[in-house]
Amino acid sequence: MLPYINAPFEYAGNALGASVDELKLIFSFLLSYPLAAILKRIPDNLPWRKNVFIVGVSLFYLIGLFDLWDGLRTLIWASGVTYAIAMFVDSPYMPWIGFAYNMGHMSVNHIHRMTINDPGSIDITGAQMVLIMKLTAFCWNVYDGKLPETELSEFQKEHAIKEIPDLLDYAGYVFFFPGLMAGPAFDYCDYRQYISTSMFQLPPGVDPSKAPPTRKKRKIPRSGTPAAWNFGYGILWILAFLKFSAWYNTSALLSDDFLKYGIIRRVWNLHMLGLTTRMKYYGVWSLTEGACILSGIGYNGIDAKTGRASWHRLQNVRPWDIETAQNTRAYLGNWNINTNNWLRNYVYLRVTPKGKKPGFRATLATFFTSAFWHGFYPGYYMAFILASLLQTIAKNGRRLLRPFFLTADGGSETPKKRYYDLVTILITQLAFSFTVAPFVFLSFTGSITVWSRVYFYCLIGVAVCFGALNSPIKPQLQAQLKKRNKGKIEEVVKIEQAKERIQRAPTLGLPDDPEAEMDEIVAEVRKEIEERRKRGGSVGMDIRKAVEEKLAEFKRK
Repeated sequence: MLPYINAPFEYAGNALGASVDELKLIFSFLLSYPLAAILKRIPDNLPWRKNVFIVGVSLFYLIGLFDLWDGLRTLIWASGVTYAIAMFVDSPYMPWIGFAYNMGHMSVNHIHRMTINDPGSIDITGAQMVLIMKLTAFCWNVYDGKLPETELSEFQKEHAIKEIPDLLDYAGYVFFFPGLMAGPAFDYCDYRQYISTSMFQLPPGVDPSKAPPTRKKRKIPRSGTPAAWNFGYGILWILAFLKFSAWYNTSALLSDDFLKYGIIRRVWNLHMLGLTTRMKYYGVWSLTEGACILSGIGYNGIDAKTGRASWHRLQNVRPWDIETAQNTRAYLGNWNINTNNWLRNYVYLRVTPKGKKPGFRATLATFFTSAFWHGFYPGYYMAFILASLLQTIAKNGRRLLRPFFLTADGGSETPKKRYYDLVTILITQLAFSFTVAPFVFLSFTGSITVWSRVYFYCLIGVAVCFGALNSPIKPQLQAQLKKRNKGKIEEVVKIEQAKERIQRAPTLGLPDDPEAEMDEIVAEVRKEIEERRKRGGSVGMDIRKAVEEKLAEFKRK
């Protein structure tokens, strides 16, 4: 650590009531803007200088600012071993070896952080979580580069690495400073296209006059304005977090004074605690995305509608869409977008055998990967399990109730649809205010205490909904819906559901339709029993035992 570098942060921390490490982290995000502007001005024909500059800035952050010598060693070990695995392991299991090594390595650090239990300090697990997405994707991209193109999807073709990069390019990818500590993560092909400036070439057929403006001889388009917008949004979110966190924090909800409020005020405070916590992430991710935009790597081609340069390649969150979400998928799908993409492209679709659609095994693998990636605090698992139940309820509710607010053919909305929208927004926000609380409190005791202080309203609601779904109410609604729509909408719904099942992965690892997933594995077991019966084998096993065997078989794989 540089001498006396802590002094200004200690002074500011005492004035603002924030920890020194948190202020230094925000400072690193702000400093990335002028440094990204310098990076952008390094000549395009000297990519090695860009790589050296990128690695040098990251070393300053890790050592000069945070004194994270152990953290630096962690990142070097993770990236070094992954590079060796990708280069020397010539096997179809190579990506899984890299995946197992990185997840195991990070799990050790997660456990170490739990033993320290100091949320105000900065350790390396945050940066390692971002790096794991990049390293595991790197292994898969190298593996794809060795396969015939006829065996690859369009996504795999675009991201495949045909030749292992040299160590300097790889180090620049690993230590890209605008996204080092908090993301966003991206694939090596993005970095290679950026560092070689091929990212900024106009695709065939695009009018050259629509090329975004550049300065001097640089190929990277001007990005100061979109970066400034992200900077402004990020600062506003951080300031809002600092202001609101003085009113809505974990200590306030666990204090005896909280019990003096009525139920409505308690639920409001619980909701505001979640919103205040999200403000911090909105601010951080807006700032880091802005620095990426300023460096140029956030470029996403020409927007077909506006004809202008698009800079949303690395967008990680959409605050408005989250705060006005009408269902669980909209809520979770707009949060931590790059992690969702990673789980889909490098877990969900990778455990699915070629020629088959993703099913129960893919969902289970994605769920456990997401859970382990976050860490081992009990609060994470409490939130994940409850959210998966909400996913089931939301899916059924949408299928059973939403069509009543559409025309018979499902083509347009009725005048009452606006009321359905308002009610679903309210229900979704109230449900997730309760659900995300364990993510904030982390401990089992703290989470249960806060849940009890709002009378477990979401758990009661979940129990009531599941009771309704397993009562005559569900078939009655289905009958009314069929009679009302005269069979016109059913086929459209089935087609949409089939497309969702094939094309969309579980959001943040949560099953998209847990009920359907369990039905699928039971059907698979029944099919196996029937095959055994035809072969004359023993069928003296019940469904429960068969399911357990299937799960055990999956875990061994």
